[in-house]
Amino acid sequence: MAQVLSFRPLDAAELPAAPPTRPFLGDVLVRSGRLARPVLDAALAAQRGQDSLLGTILVVGGQLSPEALAEALSEQSGLGRVDLDAAPPDPALLEAVDPYVCLRLDAVPWRRIGGRVVIAVANPADGPQAIALLGGDEPGTALALAAPQAIRNAVSRAFGRQMARDARERCPEVFSCRNLVGQSPSWRKAAALLLLAAAIVAAPWQALTVVLAWVLAIGVATNGLRLAAIATRLRRGARKPPEVPRLVDYRRLPKVSVLVPLWREERIAEQLLAALGAMEYPPPLLDIKLVLEEADDTTRAAIARCTLPPTIEVLTVPADTLRTKPRAMNYALPFCRGDIVGVYDAEDRPHPGQLRAVVQHLLDAAPDVACVQGYLDFYNDRANLIARWFTIEYAVWFRVFLQGIERLGLPIPLGGTTVFFRRRALEALGGWDAHNVTEDADLGMRLARRGYRCEMIASTTLEEANCAGPLRWIGQRSRWQKGYAITWASHMRNPAALVRDLGWPGFLGFQVLFLGGLTSALAVPLFWVLMADTLGFGLLAPHVPAPLAIGLIVSGCVGSVTMLAAAAIALNDTGRFGMLPWALLLPLYWPLAAAAAVRALVGVFTAPFHWTKTEHGLHLGAATEEGQSG
Repeated sequence: MAQVLSFRPLDAAELPAAPPTRPFLGDVLVRSGRLARPVLDAALAAQRGQDSLLGTILVVGGQLSPEALAEALSEQSGLGRVDLDAAPPDPALLEAVDPYVCLRLDAVPWRRIGGRVVIAVANPADGPQAIALLGGDEPGTALALAAPQAIRNAVSRAFGRQMARDARERCPEVFSCRNLVGQSPSWRKAAALLLLAAAIVAAPWQALTVVLAWVLAIGVATNGLRLAAIATRLRRGARKPPEVPRLVDYRRLPKVSVLVPLWREERIAEQLLAALGAMEYPPPLLDIKLVLEEADDTTRAAIARCTLPPTIEVLTVPADTLRTKPRAMNYALPFCRGDIVGVYDAEDRPHPGQLRAVVQHLLDAAPDVACVQGYLDFYNDRANLIARWFTIEYAVWFRVFLQGIERLGLPIPLGGTTVFFRRRALEALGGWDAHNVTEDADLGMRLARRGYRCEMIASTTLEEANCAGPLRWIGQRSRWQKGYAITWASHMRNPAALVRDLGWPGFLGFQVLFLGGLTSALAVPLFWVLMADTLGFGLLAPHVPAPLAIGLIVSGCVGSVTMLAAAAIALNDTGRFGMLPWALLLPLYWPLAAAAAVRALVGVFTAPFHWTKTEHGLHLGAATEEGQSG
């Protein structure tokens, strides 16, 4: 068992928050010869603009080793040190402990020595609070020092399974889809489905007319929203890329946590670490979590072959029957140290100045702005035809439609990456819905329902377009569409509450974005059949009222022209106007979306929580500087 060195048990009453006789850590380091005075002065100057501890600045900057810092903290505080990896905490002392309090304080009850409970802490300054919250009614509770990573490892070993179960249900049940699908249907639902089926069989052409009327209504609403977004974009202009953010000398820069969920990403481990290492934000304020699944030995081995800086920590999520990205992020959230929490995907290459731009935006924003969403683009945009179409679609979505939706005051369906939250708001909402396979879009709606806003920022992250064949594209898109369908059903369990939370404009916008998108994709074959009828094929024309058929054709044509106009604007903004001819071929792209929508609907009933994995690292040589400036 590890020894407690120079240990002096202290009573809680003997531990003021800042003992007046305690020497400064910097003085201890200089006096002991561990640090030169000029290096200390530079670190203290940096600390004035950062919400970071002096020891962290020195260790991350390479001026001090973790072991030297631990020795200096022991000398400064008079506390002994314990090795929690060699001598884990006594399980009996952990039975009544809240693991989330341990993580927040970087402290954990360790052993009982001489009749006194010893609490291991990473920072002696947190000792009084650790005694108050973890010592209970024990008289003479004492302190010892332990490495912060060792404390978190101890908490993971002791509480990992419990925290994994918590991660499944962190989202409040009223907003989660976990009890919405996958259950046995009630007799009322079964009866309703039987009546619907009977009506369709009894009057199939009348049923088709109702369906086409619905498609027309959705098409008109979708075109209206898109035209409003385009008009807003033309009236207010493109959002300009942020300049290099000014140094804030009257506010301390906050710590930023970045979650990077990984699953079978061994191909791009080195690229990922290089991209994270290029971020232009003070390293002591970076808290990057690589979140791995317990069964993912290949990615773990690939990362183990790399040298990780002190700013990066690897977290392992205990295995479970549910394996989704939002569950992994819910598990990792309590381990985060930052006031801002962001998410990147494994293949992302964010602009190096993006974190500074995000932080500056949130520092300047109103308190109800809880989230910042950046642009997404592709570095393999010319790999093939699907990549070109995908690039055009993303440019339109992020640079025209989402901007317009934000400026119209409607809730934004977030993307799953390059999205940053005020941590307090994220925790107040219960994190992500672990069962929702489009947890990002769902969270955007839940933020809006709680009165928060999300704002777009013109900073770009490059990704790898999923273009290695139509089947791979359909697999990814079907997951998105399945998640949109489930998100719509989840929030529509109580339509009156949704109207109350979002207001009528937000409620209608929600219908268009979620139900409208799925309807439009499913209606593509009907549109093609109606177009064929205009050439005399007569497939549906004899059974569909002429005004309805004409309305659907006009709506489809207006939608195509609207999409082409949005593509011209978006491609011009990205400097890719030469790709506009490929936008003329977009009608050939929509059948893929229709196939994905059909697969998505099947998945809603057969595998609602299954996460279709997108394979990355197939175009590593295609990265360019294009799009990096926004």
